[in-house]
Amino acid sequence: MLTCVGDKKEAERALYEEDGVRPWTPVDALPVCDLFRGVEMSEEEEQLQAKTSEEEEDEEEEDEESKICQVCGDQANGYHFNAMTCEGCKGFFRRAMKRPATFCCPFQKNCVITKSNRRQCQACRLQKCLSIGMRKEMIMSDQAVEERRWNIKRKRLMAEPILLSPQQEKLIQELTAAHEQTFDRTCSHFHQFRPLDRCTASVSNQTQQGSTSYSMPLGGSDCGFSSEGPGSSSSSSSSSSVTCDAGQAPDEKCKKPVFTSLSHVNDLSTYMIQNVINYAKIITAFRGLTMEDQISLLKGAMFEMVQIRFNMLFNNKTGIWECGSLHYCMDDAYRAGFQPHLLDPLMKFHYTLRGLELHDVEYTLMQAISLFSPDRPGVTSSDVISCHQENLAVTLLAYIESKRTDSDKHLLFPKIMACLTEMRTMTEEYSKQVMQIQDVQPELSPLILEVVSQDS
Repeated sequence: MLTCVGDKKEAERALYEEDGVRPWTPVDALPVCDLFRGVEMSEEEEQLQAKTSEEEEDEEEEDEESKICQVCGDQANGYHFNAMTCEGCKGFFRRAMKRPATFCCPFQKNCVITKSNRRQCQACRLQKCLSIGMRKEMIMSDQAVEERRWNIKRKRLMAEPILLSPQQEKLIQELTAAHEQTFDRTCSHFHQFRPLDRCTASVSNQTQQGSTSYSMPLGGSDCGFSSEGPGSSSSSSSSSSVTCDAGQAPDEKCKKPVFTSLSHVNDLSTYMIQNVINYAKIITAFRGLTMEDQISLLKGAMFEMVQIRFNMLFNNKTGIWECGSLHYCMDDAYRAGFQPHLLDPLMKFHYTLRGLELHDVEYTLMQAISLFSPDRPGVTSSDVISCHQENLAVTLLAYIESKRTDSDKHLLFPKIMACLTEMRTMTEEYSKQVMQIQDVQPELSPLILEVVSQDS
């Protein structure tokens, strides 16, 4: 048993020596005084450590106290333009380097600059700035300063979650309510229009001249009245099912109108225009404008707002506008007299916008942004209207940032604005083609002609 104990102690001693620890001494072999001496050493080490910490704190305080401005002796907050200075001397040096004025000392050109008298002699203060090493080339330009501030602000905004403000929430509620009151997704009122005649004989000559084919169905329930729709009654002598056989001579009903779909498209367009006008009248900001500005804004934005509303009914898989029991294709607009120069980019626009998969709120804000465009012809209060449009754009951006979780949501806002820009390029062409259609077949309503007229 004794041999085992000795072997155990030898093994422990060898282990400590291998680890680089001081030579091992069994605790039971130490005198009692040596045991207490170990405790006393620990207290001394604690005192030494506390003293060291106090000295480090004193050194830090001395460093803080040593941060004095090398120009005037005031409390400095860091290095500016290559020298330790206060905020006041930093700003003075920047202004002095940017202004062309030359300073002149009213005394003997050896003024002692202090915190209290640094404003008395600008010449000596500037000379002191230069003597301590402040460098003019380190001053940022106004543009660089503005960019830096913008980057700091942008980073701060990106770090903070964006939420809709109460004012923005109220604005969205008002616009959404106005839209819902003036836009019927079921299109239940469309049956009141004159029937859609899809006779193709009257436009066959234009097709032979190289007009674009949109590869859409020209008849049947896929692009017209459904079989159970309210406009499919057999009692109507000129229902939408009337077509002309290409191999036979067209009868008088197909020969009479040049643009067979114009009557229906005229009724449809007039109805949509009336709804857009009613929508604008509900908006408080719009009602606060003068009558002249209201008319100018409506005439300028009408085509864009109608197309935005129609896009909510567009099926980008089939290329068809699904309006309740009625289905429309782009060939219907062609048979109403519109030409590929307008219809081609318009079709592309509908595919692009529908591909963004916008929420109803985003569609509504997009309409309002189009409505409040300060650069419309005839607008007088452009500053007021510009403020309204900017507020709407900021609200749309905040809605996207707060309500969407897509990884590429930051791209949605510029894409929406690009769609609005693209539509503006089509407005003038639309007005021109409407007037050409009226010259050939004068069936358009006075409201449509008023919208496209150039008079404010």
